[in-house]
Amino acid sequence: QVQLVESGGGLAQPGGSLRLSCAVSGSIFSINAMGWYRQAPGKQRELVADITGGGSTNYADSVKGRFTISRDNAKNTVYLQMNSLKPEDTAVYYCNAYGLGYVGEYDVWGQGTQVTVSS
Repeated sequence: QVQLVESGGGLAQPGGSLRLSCAVSGSIFSINAMGWYRQAPGKQRELVADITGGGSTNYADSVKGRFTISRDNAKNTVYLQMNSLKPEDTAVYYCNAYGLGYVGEYDVWGQGTQVTVSS
């Protein structure tokens, strides 16, 4: 069974920084892409950033220049460095990964981690 284990998040002041981590565990052959999504109260889940196995990245316009996604392929882990945080970044952040596992393709989500930006 493929699972994602998220860590990081919490409370930050406006202008502050936080770092999220997400590790893939289980029997896998490959990870095609990993990404971070977020969902604020009363809003739909939206893509924040994603990264392919080759390192190509994609960001939501609202976070470009402030957030950086990276991955450590040896550790099957993706990171989201969030700088210059704004109150509107407050949301539950979810990690997603898809690829090929021992029993077939997988597309899994993490349990979510709360990020709150407030003074």
